[in-house]
Amino acid sequence: MSSEAQRVLIRSAGGLDRLELAPAEAPPPQAGEVRIAVEAAGVNYADTIVRRGLYASAKELVGWPITPGFEVAGRIEDVGPGVEGFAPGDRVFGLTLFGGYTQRLTLPADQVFHLPDSLSMAQGAAILVVWLTAWYALFELAHPRPGQTLLVHSAAGGAGGSIVQLGKLAGCRVVGIVGRAEKVAEARALGADEVICKATDDLWAKAKALAPQGYDVVLDATGVETLKESYAHLRRPGKLVVYGFASMMPKGGRTNWLKLIAGVLRTPRFHPLKMTNLSSSVMAFNLSYLFDQKEILMDGVRQLLGWLAEGKLQVPTVSEFALSQVGEAHAAIESGRTVGKLVLVSPR
Repeated sequence: MSSEAQRVLIRSAGGLDRLELAPAEAPPPQAGEVRIAVEAAGVNYADTIVRRGLYASAKELVGWPITPGFEVAGRIEDVGPGVEGFAPGDRVFGLTLFGGYTQRLTLPADQVFHLPDSLSMAQGAAILVVWLTAWYALFELAHPRPGQTLLVHSAAGGAGGSIVQLGKLAGCRVVGIVGRAEKVAEARALGADEVICKATDDLWAKAKALAPQGYDVVLDATGVETLKESYAHLRRPGKLVVYGFASMMPKGGRTNWLKLIAGVLRTPRFHPLKMTNLSSSVMAFNLSYLFDQKEILMDGVRQLLGWLAEGKLQVPTVSEFALSQVGEAHAAIESGRTVGKLVLVSPR
């Protein structure tokens, strides 16, 4: 890769116009590090929240300017002292705490993994974040038992679709929720036993009909528009796992602060006494804060890659954008019309 490698840079919070290309900065790898010539970077909904200045860990850990992105795939360019198991030219994929929208990246070697021959670079950049989100939500927080019933919002999206797959691996009955009729087939293909389409079905009436006693686990990244009813449709005992607030996030242009504040005010509050009496729990997490718990993340990666090797996991449908089309990618994922994962590609 030439010395003119580029990255996406955001100098201050705002809309799509804040995304710009700048020279990539990747220092030579130090002890325990590798430098990667990045060929693909995953795009996640969280990246758009970073762009708007609303992602707490981005402000806390990086500040401005910032390059978004949590996952990459590419080839090893150089290895630092003490690194074993990697050599220049190796196909790899890995996790990064921001900085992924780039063509050159230096990472700790323990955040990097050999890319299976069965996966393209774009596919490699599309799986770690959504699979780890699903794995943590289910197996670290919810602990579903075989035969239990799960309700999964955004069941055709990257994280939601991954939860559907892992829910089936856990032996559960999975009911998926999608926003558009064209996403029903995708959710079913991922393993959903039943699919509720918000465009054509009465969401909560059908949810009730499909599980009259309630759901053992509801997994919700939609936020303010659904949290109250998600909690109300739990059985006893039941668990609501929250990992996003997409419905109150702005779309496209400038941030509508009045709408955002209204969303915050409308977000339900869960009182511990009432939760105890109802025997229903609420749990939440942000994957970016788990980088300090690498043993947990790496355990998840090992388990997920094992299931991939055994043919038990499907790679999400991938839509590719050039790095220079990052604005189009952000607009697409904010639209709510996408299926699977979006990836920025920079072929060698």
